Amino acid sequence: MHVTPPLPLLKRVPPGAWTALAWCAGLAFTFLVRVRLPGEWEPTVNSGPFFYRWDGLAFLAVATALVPAGSALLRHRPLPALALLLAASAIACVPLGVGEIPLAQFLAVDVALYFIAATRPRRTGIVAVAMALAVLTGYLATRLLAGWSVGTSAELAVAMTALIAWLVGGSVRQAHEHAERLAAQAAAQVVTDERLRIARELHDMVAHSIGVIALQAGAARRVIDTQPVRARDALGEIETVGRETLSGLRLMLGALRTPEPGRAPQAAPLDPEPGLADVDRLAATTTDAGVRVDVRWLGERRPLPPDIDMSAYRIVQEALTNVVRHAGASSCLVSVDYRDEELSIEVLDGGPGRGRGGGEGYGLVGMRERVALLHGAFSAGPRPDGGFRVAARLPVPVVVR
Repeated sequence: MHVTPPLPLLKRVPPGAWTALAWCAGLAFTFLVRVRLPGEWEPTVNSGPFFYRWDGLAFLAVATALVPAGSALLRHRPLPALALLLAASAIACVPLGVGEIPLAQFLAVDVALYFIAATRPRRTGIVAVAMALAVLTGYLATRLLAGWSVGTSAELAVAMTALIAWLVGGSVRQAHEHAERLAAQAAAQVVTDERLRIARELHDMVAHSIGVIALQAGAARRVIDTQPVRARDALGEIETVGRETLSGLRLMLGALRTPEPGRAPQAAPLDPEPGLADVDRLAATTTDAGVRVDVRWLGERRPLPPDIDMSAYRIVQEALTNVVRHAGASSCLVSVDYRDEELSIEVLDGGPGRGRGGGEGYGLVGMRERVALLHGAFSAGPRPDGGFRVAARLPVPVVVR
């Protein structure tokens, strides 16, 4: 059972709480700069004519009351929430006696702009930043029309903070969307890789089985009148190979079934996986089909990682399939060499057929892909003295646990 780790503490704080905290911080800063702090001869900013009067405090109280309402709406209705925060920033400036909306009163708006740009579509973010800039411009225009002084430079700095908050939020949204696209591509690639793996398994298994069945059927047809016992044995072998292939197909095709809603796709139960331990049985089956297979084991046999063990078996199986179907040989030699840091596989036949050299055919392509996935080396081609050679080297960890 997978347990989802809890979100970091700061991630668990809702956006509305951040805007409320930003407003409280700005309001505290507004009062602090209007009193003489330790080490100062006078306050940094002079208080307005009715800043500490009941009407001035009433304006601040109304503005502060609008902030919780806007913060509560921020998650579900971001633009109305931003409108309330902008109204609070403008109303709070009335008792301050300033020529611009100070940054302290705009902090909550900046925080809201960040969350809107980060979590909402791009169009919503553009509308939000346009609303913020419109309020700043409208405040200056109103003071100019009334003949009052304005703080254009200070207001430009506040507008710059709004743009920066919007840009940072937009970059966070783009990064999140990019991560989601990468995750979707990775999930799609996993599905594609699994289907390709199943396709390779189907090709290797079916191609070998059909080759053996074809040889056995041909042998049975030739001797059915003169040697009925031998023909009966060949037909029995065809039945056995056919049943084994059908069983394998049922297991593999189960991986392609659509999973139930809400459940992740699961691979078909392919255990037990074939491995090099099954090469002798594979050689015996191919020998019964009419092509004698001699297996030569070199080095100290030892356990291998499952992917290397199964890939090595599939390479031998596909090479023998090519011998049966294309080489026209009566015998072949399979060599499996356990070396210190790699596993070497070689399949030689002396038939007159040219095989499927030059990288043609799905068999050699599948073998080459298997070896490439394991960072090994693969070669296949005609031998100078006749016949065909398939060789693969698969790197093996020194210590296998």
